[in-house]
Amino acid sequence: AKNIDISVLVPVMNEAGNIHPLINEIAAIFAGRHFEIIYIDDASTDSTADELAVAQSAVPQLRVLRHVKRAGQSAAIRSGLLRARGKLIGVLDGDGENGPADFPALEAAVIEAGKHGQLAMAAGIRQRRNDSALRLLASRGAKWVRATLLSDTHPDSGCGIKILPRSLFLELPFFNHMHRFMPSLVRRHGGIVLGVPVAHRPRVAGTSKYRILDRLLVGISDVLGVIWLLR
Repeated sequence: AKNIDISVLVPVMNEAGNIHPLINEIAAIFAGRHFEIIYIDDASTDSTADELAVAQSAVPQLRVLRHVKRAGQSAAIRSGLLRARGKLIGVLDGDGENGPADFPALEAAVIEAGKHGQLAMAAGIRQRRNDSALRLLASRGAKWVRATLLSDTHPDSGCGIKILPRSLFLELPFFNHMHRFMPSLVRRHGGIVLGVPVAHRPRVAGTSKYRILDRLLVGISDVLGVIWLLR
């Protein structure tokens, strides 16, 4: 394999209808460069797998991994990370709400920090979010918890677009839901977190996997775990 600049990891679970448009967008953004797109299908039960198979024949940079049993978003990202060959890792939600067009700005921020000898993760901060009032309220509550208990001051830890060096990502502790706490984990590892303004688009196809109550209940045990880790 040629030296790959960046591997874009996209965890998906039942995202039929969103597969082709997003893959085409990612491929267009990185056209002319050495890149790979790794989709991790977390045991989808719709036509996600078929759509990915069709996309593979059209986009040579696309690789597809599949979980036979559902393992969750963090585990899907981890599966992709372990197979990724890029020096940089991009992470993107599969629902299309974050636009791949924001990747170059995040990548530039990480590379600039690297020139100054800093390990950095660039993470999106959504401008003008297209979300329901309840979802925004839950998000605000989660942000307060992270800021208060984990001193995570990144204004939008829930944003699904990020770029960081593969070497840094591999050293972060892995646990279920860790993708929600990456700013705290990067800082724990001596890295810095750079916030980059990104667009936020409404979902076009499929349904959100976001469950507010699940987030709150699961969130509490996760936060306690992360507090323990940071100690």
